[in-house]
This record gives sequence, structure tokens and C-alpha cells, in this order.
Amino acid sequence: MATQWESLLQNLGEWQGSFTRFSPQGELLEDIKSVVSLSGLNNNQTIRQIVSRQGQEDLVLEYSSVAKSTLFFANGAFSQGSIQLAPFTEFGAELGLIHENRRLRLVQIFDKTGQLDKITLIREHLAGTDAVERPSLQIDDLLGEWQGEAVTIYPDWSSPDNYSTNLKLQLDDTGRLIQSLTFGDRTITSTGTIQGSIINFDKNPQKQVQVLLLPDGASVTSPLQVQLRQPLFLEVGWLIQPNLRQRMVRSYNDKGEWVSLTLVTEKKEGINK
Repeated sequence: MATQWESLLQNLGEWQGSFTRFSPQGELLEDIKSVVSLSGLNNNQTIRQIVSRQGQEDLVLEYSSVAKSTLFFANGAFSQGSIQLAPFTEFGAELGLIHENRRLRLVQIFDKTGQLDKITLIREHLAGTDAVERPSLQIDDLLGEWQGEAVTIYPDWSSPDNYSTNLKLQLDDTGRLIQSLTFGDRTITSTGTIQGSIINFDKNPQKQVQVLLLPDGASVTSPLQVQLRQPLFLEVGWLIQPNLRQRMVRSYNDKGEWVSLTLVTEKKEGINK
């Protein structure tokens, strides 16, 4: 199994793209061109990261270990962020997916009152390769049955778990979205209301969760309000091809502790392209 450092090295290169900021309601606020370069020093024992954003001073970082707040999968996908939900402090995380010459990263930030505050979508491709981008995600892209393979890794570095998943998404007669997710011996069914590019899962008014459909086949799942003593998860999805999707889920327990990170690769049944 690849070490965390070896998995991080999958991200080496010059990534060209943009940082696109949205309001929690999906309104486009700004789009800033970016170049993020990660280069190995000392025979890849150290990494120098330079983040260049249009109109801003470059950010230069050097590091030779992986932070406790960060976990990597073998293909280079990763998440970094808060390891503890605490009162009166900002909370949030970045979830980064990688496929061939492209990365898709999503940052969610909640303000000091626990309300969803900022969403930033980062779309990138390796310098010198084609920047092929998918259209904005639509509900119809998601409908159907998805068979997936998931791997869950843990901040305490205990052994990963591998298991199959099944996700069914369909509309009922009233146009509401019915979602049924099976993993292991558990099935969770939920119902969402579709309003433009937002799906609201609002069965419990105290635990409202929204899915925001974004450019490049992306989606972000967020609680509208993070609450103490309530488990929660943050999720990003990426429709890479009509029949291929990745999802990453960062989960917290009812004590507000970060407990796991899951990467799901799923294929839609009945599509061969």
C-alpha cells in the first residue's frame, strides 16, 4: 500500500485552472485564474508548492510531511480541513479529486455561527494538456443506478475498508428526487426537493442538507448549518464521463471529531460510453 507521502506525490506538476467562488445559494461571485505548482526537492523528500492567483501575491509553501488534518488516497485524491468542530470558530474542508490530467477541488467554509458561508470550486489541468471540461451538472445526469467501489481511510491510520456501493436516483410523480444508497448491509433512503441547481434534503428542519450542482460536472453536498453534538459529512461529486463519477465524503461524529474519509468510484448501469 502506498504511503501518505507517496500518494501526495501523485499531485506533482503545474496545475492550471481557476478558483471560482459561489454563494451558498449557488450564485457565481468571482472567477480567478490560477496556477498551482508542486515540485519535488531533495529527491522528492520535500515539496515546494506555489499558488499563483490573478491579482494576488503568490503563496509559497515547503513541507516534508503530511499534516494531521490531511489524508491522501493512493491515486492522489485527498482532503484537508478541520479535525474538530468547535463552538465560535470557522469550520471547513477541502476535498480534492484527481483523474488522469485533471483535478477538481472543492472548499466549503462555515462561519463562526456554523452557517454555510463560502464555496470555492477549483478546476485544474496539467500544463501542456487539454483542458477538457464538462458542462454544468444537471439532475438528468444523475438519474439512474450507480454501482460503486468505495475505500474508507482513517485519520488514526487504521486499516482501510473496501466495500461495494449502490446508488439509485429517481424522480417521483411530484418531481421530488428519491435517493437510495446501499453500502454493506445498510440502505439509506432520502427525498429531496429540486429548485434549479439546488437539491434540498429537508426531511428534518434541524438537519437541512443541500446539494449544489456546479460547472464541470461537479456537485457539493453541505449541511446548511453545522451543529454541535450532531454527526455530519461534507461531500464533493464529479461526473467525469456520462457513466463515470467520483465522490469523496469527509465524515465527523457526534463529538465533532473528524473520523473518516471515503472515496467512491461509481459507474452508471446501462451506459457504455
